[in-house]
Amino acid sequence: MNAWPRIVITGARGQVGDALSAAFAGSAELMACDRASLDLSNPESIRAKIREAAPDVIINSGAYTAVDKAESEPALAMAINGHAPGVLAEEAKRAGALLVHYSTDYVFDGSKTSPWVEGDPTNPLSVYGATKLAGEQAIEQAGGRFLIFRTSWVYAPRGKNFVLTMLRLGRERDSLNVVDDQIGAPTTAAELARATHGIVHGALEDRFGSARDWAGTYHMTCAGSVSWCGLARAIFARAPGLLDGKTPAVNPIATSEYPTPAKRPANSVLSNEKLHGRFGLRLASWESALDEVLSAISSRP
Repeated sequence: MNAWPRIVITGARGQVGDALSAAFAGSAELMACDRASLDLSNPESIRAKIREAAPDVIINSGAYTAVDKAESEPALAMAINGHAPGVLAEEAKRAGALLVHYSTDYVFDGSKTSPWVEGDPTNPLSVYGATKLAGEQAIEQAGGRFLIFRTSWVYAPRGKNFVLTMLRLGRERDSLNVVDDQIGAPTTAAELARATHGIVHGALEDRFGSARDWAGTYHMTCAGSVSWCGLARAIFARAPGLLDGKTPAVNPIATSEYPTPAKRPANSVLSNEKLHGRFGLRLASWESALDEVLSAISSRP
């Protein structure tokens, strides 16, 4: 492999896609595809773009991520999250390329009290989780080289996410009620992108052995865990300058007090030991990753 692998990134305008483009800039020939240039709901669009690009690596960061809306749009969610990854995997195999794909903690039902490991039984509670699981299975069935990274609670300095929503609501309200009985690992797009960059280049440079030694599914999240309520409190404590002088109270509530169309797992904490054991890599703690994002938001003009 030469120093400039050709990499296709899907979902390039999303939080993770944007971070991936930044991480791989200067070390790869990038083809960053947004929805207009590669429609993940259209298999023929996928095949045409991948065959035109002839990539060494495909990184699929595109997804249908509207968890609650997916309950009323199951066919579209399945097309993008379930069927498209299989088409990408087939085209990756045809091109001799590596496929990297991101999945979710929502493939689990949250009933376990300890961190979830890759081999635990899946049992999604929502349409979103079911479609993401279908995507994983389609990739495996294609039989090519792949890496699936399950992650959780993803956010960035831009886009639509919990952190930006809390900052907006914190400026508007004196108090907020936030769910306190769902726990997980908030993970930044930048941390995912940096880890993916290291693993992809390591794989292309044969630093991890043959593909049969490292291909498969891994959990990839920031270290530690917190509830949504705890995360909201951490955001406000760490970024008072972003709240226009307000100090909103954060009141813990139960999931039952905040009903949503899609059910969420109570325990979304994923074990990253397999990732560390195979690639020698750990992501930053959720606290330090949060500080990095809040700093980026604060530095905007």
